[in-house]
Amino acid sequence: MARKAMIERERKRRRMVAKYADIRTELKETIYNRELPMEQRFSASMKLAKLPRNSSSTRLRNRCELTGRPRGYYRKLRISRIAVRELGGSGQIPGMVKSSW
Repeated sequence: MARKAMIERERKRRRMVAKYADIRTELKETIYNRELPMEQRFSASMKLAKLPRNSSSTRLRNRCELTGRPRGYYRKLRISRIAVRELGGSGQIPGMVKSSW
């Protein structure tokens, strides 16, 4: 089980990414637009640099919804491999059957 602080930190980052997503996309479009003057593009890059670091989507880490485990994460189910094994074995995941041969 991951520490509660790590799970909360990740939730905070997700909220911050959602909050600043529109602003970041507008600034990046301005920065990459070659038709605009260099001064305007530079000021946009400075504004982008002043935004909080945690508002960048690259700082997000996929974590298990149940345990907070950062590794062995299944994107489709949004849980870790260990949680998949436990829930699948107990019949909690629809369509998943424990194999035997």
